[in-house]
Amino acid sequence: MKELPALGIVVIGRNEGERLRRCLASVTSESTPLVYVDSGSTDGSIALARSMGADVAELDLAIPFTAARARNAGFQRLRALHPTIEFVQFVDGDCELVPGWLEAAVRFLQDRPDVAAVCGRHRERYSERTIYNRLCDLEWDTPVGEAKACGGDALMLAEAFAAVGGFRPDLIAGEEPELCVRLRQAGWKIWRLDAEMALHDAAMTRFGQWWRRAVRGGYAFAQGAHLHGGPPERHWVRESRRALAWGVALPAATLSLSLVDARWLFLLVLYPMQVVRLALSGRRSARDNWLQAFFWVLGRFPEGLGQLKFLGDRLLNRKHALIEYK
Repeated sequence: MKELPALGIVVIGRNEGERLRRCLASVTSESTPLVYVDSGSTDGSIALARSMGADVAELDLAIPFTAARARNAGFQRLRALHPTIEFVQFVDGDCELVPGWLEAAVRFLQDRPDVAAVCGRHRERYSERTIYNRLCDLEWDTPVGEAKACGGDALMLAEAFAAVGGFRPDLIAGEEPELCVRLRQAGWKIWRLDAEMALHDAAMTRFGQWWRRAVRGGYAFAQGAHLHGGPPERHWVRESRRALAWGVALPAATLSLSLVDARWLFLLVLYPMQVVRLALSGRRSARDNWLQAFFWVLGRFPEGLGQLKFLGDRLLNRKHALIEYK
Protein backbone atom coordinates (compact mmCIF):
# COMPACT_ATOMS: atom_id res chain seq x y z
CA MET A 1 0.00 0.00 0.00
CA LYS A 2 1.35 3.45 -0.93
CA GLU A 3 2.09 6.10 1.67
CA LEU A 4 -0.94 8.37 2.05
CA PRO A 5 -1.20 11.71 3.86
CA ALA A 6 -2.72 11.78 7.36
CA LEU A 7 -4.58 8.49 6.94
CA GLY A 8 -5.37 5.95 9.64
CA ILE A 9 -7.18 2.61 9.53
CA VAL A 10 -9.55 1.00 12.02
CA VAL A 11 -10.33 -2.70 11.74
CA ILE A 12 -12.90 -4.39 13.99
CA GLY A 13 -13.57 -8.08 14.50
CA ARG A 14 -14.26 -11.11 16.62
CA ASN A 15 -13.13 -14.64 15.80
CA GLU A 16 -12.64 -13.87 12.11
CA GLY A 17 -9.76 -16.32 11.71
CA GLU A 18 -8.26 -16.40 8.22
CA ARG A 19 -10.59 -13.58 7.14
CA LEU A 20 -8.82 -11.28 9.60
CA ARG A 21 -5.42 -12.26 8.24
CA ARG A 22 -6.52 -11.32 4.73
CA CYS A 23 -8.05 -8.12 6.01
CA LEU A 24 -4.93 -6.97 7.84
CA ALA A 25 -2.67 -7.93 4.95
CA SER A 26 -4.72 -5.67 2.66
CA VAL A 27 -4.25 -2.59 4.87
CA THR A 28 -0.87 -3.07 6.55
CA SER A 29 1.73 -0.42 5.78
CA GLU A 30 4.76 0.83 7.66
CA SER A 31 3.62 4.41 7.19
CA THR A 32 -0.12 4.08 7.87
CA PRO A 33 -1.34 3.78 11.49
CA LEU A 34 -3.53 0.73 12.04
CA VAL A 35 -5.74 -0.02 15.04
CA TYR A 36 -7.48 -3.36 15.47
CA VAL A 37 -10.41 -3.48 17.92
CA ASP A 38 -11.23 -6.93 19.26
CA SER A 39 -14.51 -7.92 20.87
CA GLY A 40 -13.71 -11.03 22.87
CA SER A 41 -12.05 -13.26 20.27
CA THR A 42 -10.91 -16.71 21.37
CA ASP A 43 -9.21 -17.75 18.13
CA GLY A 44 -5.91 -15.93 18.49
CA SER A 45 -7.04 -12.81 16.61
CA ILE A 46 -5.34 -10.47 19.07
CA ALA A 47 -1.94 -12.15 18.74
CA LEU A 48 -2.36 -12.29 14.96
CA ALA A 49 -3.14 -8.56 14.75
CA ARG A 50 -0.14 -7.63 16.88
CA SER A 51 2.15 -9.86 14.82
CA MET A 52 0.99 -8.02 11.70
CA GLY A 53 1.81 -4.59 13.10
CA ALA A 54 -1.57 -3.42 14.40
CA ASP A 55 -2.10 -1.55 17.64
CA VAL A 56 -4.75 -3.59 19.48
CA ALA A 57 -7.63 -2.31 21.59
CA GLU A 58 -9.71 -4.85 23.52
CA LEU A 59 -13.29 -3.95 24.38
CA ASP A 60 -14.63 -4.38 27.90
CA LEU A 61 -17.02 -7.30 27.50
CA ALA A 62 -19.01 -6.22 30.54
CA ILE A 63 -20.57 -3.63 28.24
CA PRO A 64 -22.75 -5.02 25.41
CA PHE A 65 -20.77 -5.32 22.19
CA THR A 66 -21.82 -3.55 19.00
CA ALA A 67 -19.91 -2.83 15.82
CA ALA A 68 -20.64 0.86 16.37
CA ARG A 69 -19.00 0.81 19.79
CA ALA A 70 -15.96 -1.01 18.40
CA ARG A 71 -15.49 1.49 15.58
CA ASN A 72 -15.77 4.41 17.98
CA ALA A 73 -13.16 2.84 20.26
CA GLY A 74 -10.84 2.34 17.30
CA PHE A 75 -11.26 5.92 16.16
CA GLN A 76 -10.57 7.27 19.65
CA ARG A 77 -7.45 5.12 19.97
CA LEU A 78 -6.26 6.20 16.54
CA ARG A 79 -6.74 9.90 17.33
CA ALA A 80 -5.05 9.53 20.71
CA LEU A 81 -1.97 7.96 19.11
CA HIS A 82 -1.98 10.15 15.99
CA PRO A 83 -3.80 13.46 16.63
CA THR A 84 -3.11 14.79 13.13
CA ILE A 85 -5.09 12.07 11.35
CA GLU A 86 -7.33 13.64 8.68
CA PHE A 87 -8.91 10.56 7.15
CA VAL A 88 -9.94 7.24 8.69
CA GLN A 89 -10.79 4.08 6.79
CA PHE A 90 -13.11 1.75 8.69
CA VAL A 91 -12.87 -1.93 7.73
CA ASP A 92 -14.72 -4.93 9.13
CA GLY A 93 -12.54 -7.93 9.91
CA ASP A 94 -14.36 -10.14 7.40
CA CYS A 95 -13.45 -7.77 4.56
CA GLU A 96 -10.32 -6.81 2.67
CA LEU A 97 -9.61 -3.65 0.74
CA VAL A 98 -8.69 -3.96 -2.91
CA PRO A 99 -5.48 -2.34 -4.23
CA GLY A 100 -5.93 1.26 -5.27
CA TRP A 101 -9.05 1.97 -3.22
CA LEU A 102 -7.41 4.10 -0.52
CA GLU A 103 -5.57 6.25 -3.04
CA ALA A 104 -8.76 6.89 -5.03
CA ALA A 105 -10.87 7.57 -1.93
CA VAL A 106 -8.40 9.95 -0.30
CA ARG A 107 -7.93 11.82 -3.56
CA PHE A 108 -11.71 12.21 -3.90
CA LEU A 109 -12.13 13.61 -0.38
CA GLN A 110 -9.23 16.00 -0.95
CA ASP A 111 -10.94 17.26 -4.11
CA ARG A 112 -14.40 17.46 -2.53
CA PRO A 113 -14.33 19.33 0.80
CA ASP A 114 -18.13 19.04 1.03
CA VAL A 115 -18.02 15.24 1.27
CA ALA A 116 -17.57 13.54 4.67
CA ALA A 117 -17.70 9.85 3.74
CA VAL A 118 -16.98 7.87 0.62
CA CYS A 119 -17.46 4.21 -0.25
CA GLY A 120 -17.08 2.06 -3.36
CA ARG A 121 -18.16 -1.27 -4.79
CA HIS A 122 -18.41 -3.97 -2.15
CA ARG A 123 -18.31 -7.53 -3.48
CA GLU A 124 -18.76 -10.95 -1.97
CA ARG A 125 -15.56 -13.00 -2.21
CA TYR A 126 -17.52 -16.24 -2.73
CA SER A 127 -20.72 -14.96 -4.27
CA GLU A 128 -21.48 -18.19 -6.15
CA ARG A 129 -20.93 -20.62 -3.27
CA THR A 130 -24.39 -20.11 -1.78
CA ILE A 131 -27.53 -18.22 -2.73
CA TYR A 132 -27.20 -16.25 0.51
CA ASN A 133 -23.75 -14.98 -0.44
CA ARG A 134 -25.14 -14.09 -3.85
CA LEU A 135 -27.93 -12.09 -2.24
CA CYS A 136 -25.34 -10.14 -0.25
CA ASP A 137 -23.38 -9.39 -3.40
CA LEU A 138 -26.52 -8.01 -5.07
CA GLU A 139 -27.33 -5.99 -1.96
CA TRP A 140 -23.90 -4.32 -2.00
CA ASP A 141 -24.35 -3.09 -5.59
CA THR A 142 -25.70 0.37 -4.80
CA PRO A 143 -26.04 3.35 -7.19
CA VAL A 144 -22.97 5.46 -7.97
CA GLY A 145 -22.87 9.14 -7.00
CA GLU A 146 -24.26 11.10 -4.08
CA ALA A 147 -25.88 8.73 -1.61
CA LYS A 148 -27.86 8.81 1.59
CA ALA A 149 -25.61 6.32 3.35
CA CYS A 150 -22.53 4.14 3.21
CA GLY A 151 -21.78 0.78 4.81
CA GLY A 152 -19.37 -0.22 7.54
CA ASP A 153 -16.42 -0.13 5.17
CA ALA A 154 -15.92 3.52 4.27
CA LEU A 155 -13.33 6.28 4.26
CA MET A 156 -14.40 9.22 6.41
CA LEU A 157 -13.18 12.70 7.14
CA ALA A 158 -12.00 12.50 10.74
CA GLU A 159 -13.10 16.06 11.51
CA ALA A 160 -16.67 15.42 10.35
CA PHE A 161 -16.88 12.04 12.10
CA ALA A 162 -15.75 13.56 15.41
CA ALA A 163 -17.99 16.62 15.06
CA VAL A 164 -21.20 14.55 14.95
CA GLY A 165 -20.10 12.25 17.79
CA GLY A 166 -19.28 9.15 15.74
CA PHE A 167 -21.53 6.10 15.67
CA ARG A 168 -24.34 5.60 18.17
CA PRO A 169 -22.87 2.76 20.28
CA ASP A 170 -26.27 1.39 21.33
CA LEU A 171 -27.39 0.50 17.80
CA ILE A 172 -27.13 -3.24 17.10
CA ALA A 173 -27.35 -2.68 13.33
CA GLY A 174 -27.89 0.12 10.85
CA GLU A 175 -25.37 2.34 12.63
CA GLU A 176 -23.78 3.51 9.38
CA PRO A 177 -26.97 4.93 7.77
CA GLU A 178 -27.88 6.55 11.10
CA LEU A 179 -24.46 8.24 11.25
CA CYS A 180 -24.93 9.41 7.67
CA VAL A 181 -28.27 10.97 8.60
CA ARG A 182 -26.49 13.13 11.17
CA LEU A 183 -23.64 13.95 8.78
CA ARG A 184 -26.09 15.09 6.12
CA GLN A 185 -28.05 17.11 8.68
CA ALA A 186 -24.77 18.85 9.54
CA GLY A 187 -24.34 19.85 5.90
CA TRP A 188 -22.00 17.10 4.68
CA LYS A 189 -22.47 14.83 1.68
CA ILE A 190 -22.00 11.07 1.29
CA TRP A 191 -20.63 9.64 -1.95
CA ARG A 192 -20.42 6.24 -3.61
CA LEU A 193 -17.56 6.05 -6.11
CA ASP A 194 -17.58 3.98 -9.25
CA ALA A 195 -14.56 2.06 -7.97
CA GLU A 196 -13.81 -1.32 -6.46
CA MET A 197 -13.45 -1.01 -2.68
CA ALA A 198 -13.56 -4.29 -0.79
CA LEU A 199 -14.18 -8.02 -0.79
CA HIS A 200 -16.52 -9.29 1.89
CA ASP A 201 -16.85 -12.85 3.18
CA ALA A 202 -20.39 -13.28 4.49
CA ALA A 203 -19.83 -17.01 5.02
CA MET A 204 -23.59 -17.64 4.94
CA THR A 205 -24.24 -21.26 4.16
CA ARG A 206 -27.54 -21.89 5.99
CA PHE A 207 -31.07 -20.53 5.75
CA GLY A 208 -31.04 -19.81 9.47
CA GLN A 209 -28.16 -17.39 9.05
CA TRP A 210 -30.01 -15.50 6.33
CA TRP A 211 -33.16 -15.44 8.50
CA ARG A 212 -31.36 -13.99 11.56
CA ARG A 213 -29.68 -11.38 9.37
CA ALA A 214 -33.10 -10.34 8.05
CA VAL A 215 -34.51 -10.18 11.60
CA ARG A 216 -31.61 -7.88 12.48
CA GLY A 217 -32.43 -5.77 9.43
CA GLY A 218 -36.05 -5.39 10.54
CA TYR A 219 -34.91 -4.40 14.01
CA ALA A 220 -32.56 -1.81 12.50
CA PHE A 221 -35.38 -0.38 10.37
CA ALA A 222 -37.56 0.05 13.46
CA GLN A 223 -34.77 1.58 15.51
CA GLY A 224 -33.78 3.95 12.70
CA ALA A 225 -37.38 5.06 12.15
CA HIS A 226 -37.74 5.65 15.90
CA LEU A 227 -34.69 7.94 15.90
CA HIS A 228 -35.14 9.83 12.63
CA GLY A 229 -38.59 8.93 11.34
CA GLY A 230 -39.95 12.46 11.44
CA PRO A 231 -39.95 14.79 8.43
CA PRO A 232 -38.07 15.71 6.40
CA GLU A 233 -35.75 12.69 6.83
CA ARG A 234 -38.36 9.93 7.30
CA HIS A 235 -35.44 7.59 7.87
CA TRP A 236 -36.48 3.96 7.28
CA VAL A 237 -40.17 4.70 7.79
CA ARG A 238 -41.09 3.17 4.44
CA GLU A 239 -39.00 0.07 5.14
CA SER A 240 -40.59 -0.35 8.57
CA ARG A 241 -44.12 0.01 7.25
CA ARG A 242 -43.39 -2.45 4.46
CA ALA A 243 -42.09 -5.05 6.94
CA LEU A 244 -45.07 -4.60 9.23
CA ALA A 245 -47.59 -4.70 6.38
CA TRP A 246 -46.26 -7.76 4.54
CA GLY A 247 -44.61 -9.59 7.43
CA VAL A 248 -47.13 -9.02 10.23
CA ALA A 249 -50.43 -7.37 9.29
CA LEU A 250 -51.29 -9.32 6.12
CA PRO A 251 -50.54 -12.82 7.51
CA ALA A 252 -52.29 -11.97 10.80
CA ALA A 253 -55.37 -10.68 8.97
CA THR A 254 -55.43 -13.67 6.62
CA LEU A 255 -55.21 -16.13 9.51
CA SER A 256 -57.90 -14.35 11.50
CA LEU A 257 -60.34 -14.05 8.60
CA SER A 258 -59.76 -17.63 7.43
CA LEU A 259 -60.89 -18.91 10.83
CA VAL A 260 -64.28 -17.44 9.95
CA ASP A 261 -64.26 -18.29 6.25
CA ALA A 262 -61.49 -20.34 4.62
CA ARG A 263 -61.98 -18.47 1.36
CA TRP A 264 -60.00 -15.57 2.86
CA LEU A 265 -56.89 -17.67 2.32
CA PHE A 266 -56.92 -16.35 -1.24
CA LEU A 267 -55.15 -13.27 0.18
CA LEU A 268 -51.98 -15.35 0.29
CA VAL A 269 -51.81 -15.13 -3.51
CA LEU A 270 -50.59 -11.57 -2.99
CA TYR A 271 -47.17 -12.94 -2.06
CA PRO A 272 -46.40 -14.81 -5.30
CA MET A 273 -47.92 -11.89 -7.23
CA GLN A 274 -45.46 -9.56 -5.52
CA VAL A 275 -42.56 -11.88 -6.37
CA VAL A 276 -43.57 -11.85 -10.05
CA ARG A 277 -43.97 -8.07 -10.08
CA LEU A 278 -40.54 -7.48 -8.54
CA ALA A 279 -38.80 -10.05 -10.73
CA LEU A 280 -40.23 -8.65 -13.95
CA SER A 281 -39.24 -5.11 -12.98
CA GLY A 282 -35.66 -6.09 -12.11
CA ARG A 283 -32.69 -4.82 -14.12
CA ARG A 284 -30.27 -7.69 -13.61
CA SER A 285 -30.11 -11.15 -15.15
CA ALA A 286 -33.30 -13.21 -15.04
CA ARG A 287 -31.70 -15.54 -12.47
CA ASP A 288 -30.72 -12.71 -10.17
CA ASN A 289 -34.04 -10.92 -10.61
CA TRP A 290 -36.06 -13.97 -9.56
CA LEU A 291 -33.69 -14.87 -6.74
CA GLN A 292 -33.73 -11.37 -5.30
CA ALA A 293 -37.50 -10.96 -5.74
CA PHE A 294 -38.27 -14.24 -3.96
CA PHE A 295 -36.06 -13.45 -0.98
CA TRP A 296 -37.17 -9.83 -0.84
CA VAL A 297 -40.75 -11.01 -0.32
CA LEU A 298 -39.78 -13.86 1.99
CA GLY A 299 -37.63 -11.43 3.96
CA ARG A 300 -40.64 -9.39 5.01
CA PHE A 301 -41.47 -12.11 7.58
CA PRO A 302 -38.19 -12.02 9.54
CA GLU A 303 -38.09 -8.24 9.12
CA GLY A 304 -41.56 -8.09 10.65
CA LEU A 305 -40.31 -10.17 13.57
CA GLY A 306 -37.44 -7.73 13.98
CA GLN A 307 -39.94 -4.88 14.12
CA LEU A 308 -41.93 -6.66 16.81
CA LYS A 309 -38.77 -7.41 18.76
CA PHE A 310 -37.83 -3.74 18.78
CA LEU A 311 -41.33 -2.72 19.87
CA GLY A 312 -41.20 -5.32 22.64
CA ASP A 313 -37.85 -4.06 23.84
CA ARG A 314 -39.20 -0.51 23.88
CA LEU A 315 -42.36 -1.40 25.78
CA LEU A 316 -40.55 -3.56 28.34
CA ASN A 317 -37.56 -1.20 28.57
CA ARG A 318 -35.16 -4.02 27.72
CA LYS A 319 -31.60 -3.48 26.55
CA HIS A 320 -31.00 -4.12 22.88
CA ALA A 321 -29.30 -7.50 22.42
CA LEU A 322 -26.97 -8.13 19.50
CA ILE A 323 -28.50 -10.31 16.74
CA GLU A 324 -25.66 -12.28 15.12
CA TYR A 325 -25.89 -14.49 12.06
CA LYS A 326 -22.37 -15.98 11.99
